Amino acid sequence: MAREFSLTPKPVPPVETKYRRIQTSIPAPVTVPLLESLHRSELRAMQGQPPLVWDHAEGFQVYDPAGNCWIDWSSGVLITNAGHSHPAVMKAITDQVNSKMLASYMFPNAPRERFAARFAELLPEGHRKIFLLSTGSEAVECAIKLSRTHGLKVGGRKKNIVVSFEKAFHGRTLGSQQAGGIPALKEWIGNLDPGFVQVPFPDGFRTPDTSFDFFLKTLTDLGVEAPNVCAVILETYQGGSAAFAPKPYMQALRQWCDAHKALLICDEVQAGFGRTGTMWGFEHYGIVPDLSTWGKGISSSLPLAACAGRADVMDLHPPGSMSSTHSGSPVCCAAALASLEVIVAEGLVENARKMGDVLHARLNAMAKKYPEIGAVAGKGLVAGVSVVKPGTKEPVADLAWDTVERCWHKGVLMFCPVGFGGATIKICPPLNINEEALAESLDVFEEAFAEILAEHKAARSEAVAR
Repeated sequence: MAREFSLTPKPVPPVETKYRRIQTSIPAPVTVPLLESLHRSELRAMQGQPPLVWDHAEGFQVYDPAGNCWIDWSSGVLITNAGHSHPAVMKAITDQVNSKMLASYMFPNAPRERFAARFAELLPEGHRKIFLLSTGSEAVECAIKLSRTHGLKVGGRKKNIVVSFEKAFHGRTLGSQQAGGIPALKEWIGNLDPGFVQVPFPDGFRTPDTSFDFFLKTLTDLGVEAPNVCAVILETYQGGSAAFAPKPYMQALRQWCDAHKALLICDEVQAGFGRTGTMWGFEHYGIVPDLSTWGKGISSSLPLAACAGRADVMDLHPPGSMSSTHSGSPVCCAAALASLEVIVAEGLVENARKMGDVLHARLNAMAKKYPEIGAVAGKGLVAGVSVVKPGTKEPVADLAWDTVERCWHKGVLMFCPVGFGGATIKICPPLNINEEALAESLDVFEEAFAEILAEHKAARSEAVAR
């Protein structure tokens, strides 16, 4: 369960380095009236992150109105792959705004054509039909609709089961949450669609059995017959843990889907556009899915998403029967094209791979040093650090949350712990971070973790002494 952060400014040690600056209490006193106003006007669910008022952000740094500066390990929420406020992205947005072409619904516009054509050009052969949308959840809903439509076409009404994975997150709309594998997030639904089933995700930590035979056994145990499966959907890596499936597992899954005329869907909302050290996350598996869903890092800025895939599946519905009010917004598409070209031209995919090697080497060294780190997962510039009770897989949320809060006080910003009871610390800086800043922020992370761990042990000892 998410914790609530206090709005009372807390004195913290000052920080002044090349990449970080903390010169006020936290949160900065000047920002408290704005924070209090938001608490009055917004729903409580929006209060789940550290109360840091973003004034502006550049590259891999975030600033508040008081001049404090953080190294950003959040990328918003894996949005700013090309970096915050990249000049090329900003110019594309302002040029498009100044052109007086802001919205056109489904009517064609040139920015939409340019981005769709460039995106399709970079996607694998046979996976180049695109539907532009507004959010990742909307893209997942589209993929579910296409999957069930395809199932109906090739197998009749019984071929409507969507298989997904435990602990998966696919969005917050009705269909995407039913495809998700986090029971607490769908308790509100009440009457769950029996056509959605979940199987264990083969992460090798929480699910030790990573064999494809375990997938088949689980389907049998659930009473699912292979001919009735219309699709299998999974996050390319699980958002809550940053864990990837084994490559042989994914290749076996690809073959199984082909054999049973089921569509394989890779949810690339968090993984795409260079994040994992390859342009598309599914490249790590040596496969091409039938459908893919995209969002977050697609534009490094404005709301845009996409569903992409095979032409015969994408074109199942006739003209006018699938639309989205802001589909392919010209301003968002201009930003997305600029971001994509920056990622390619500036070598950010390769930088993500190189910096990812640095990141994961350091985190794995920490895991050997601290038994409270149960697993480190991810590739490229995404990592998940699972915080556990030593010798077990039991999550320890307080240690994870307190570490993230202490990092915030020291000038390194992350979003709150996710997955496994709020005990997985997610690390995902913009793809343009340099090695010096990454090393500095890793030093801060280890320092904060060690401090919080020592404080927790001291508190337990004191409690026992009483």
